Formats: sequence, C-alpha cells, structure tokens
Amino acid sequence: MSQLPNIIALFFDLLIWLIIARVILSWLPHNPKSPLIRLLYEGTEPLLAPFRKILPKTSLPVDLSPLLAWVVLQAVKYAILSML
Repeated sequence: MSQLPNIIALFFDLLIWLIIARVILSWLPHNPKSPLIRLLYEGTEPLLAPFRKILPKTSLPVDLSPLLAWVVLQAVKYAILSML
C-alpha cells in the first residue's frame, strides 16, 4: 500500500509528459501515419478534447488545451495524493 502514492504520481507524470511530447511534435514536421505518433495522438486526444470544447475559439493559431489539461492534471494529482 505504501507504493500506491508513487504509482499514482508516476501515472499522472506520464500523462503530462505525453501531452508535452504532443505539443513538441506539433511544432515539428512529422509523419502523422507513423504508429508511434498515432498512438501518442490517440492516447492524449481523450484528455485534450474536453478542454478544447471549454476554451473559447480565438483567431490565434494557438491551442491552449494542453496547458489547461496540465493544470487540471496537476491539481487532480495533488488532490488524490493529499487524500492518501
């Protein structure tokens, strides 16, 4: 049972790093049909899509959903860890 907080923290950290990888990939040319890239996009899209619906549309070509997802994931992570 003492490993549970570490496992939870690792899970949330992994999600955050996957989102960061997706953001970095959005700045670089890449093959969207690559199996690894598709896995990354399919794994992070369920996390980011709800935030895209919440955020207002802007004329800027900037997607702020990863930033909002990061903030929410960090808050949820610390809330869960503080309860344990």
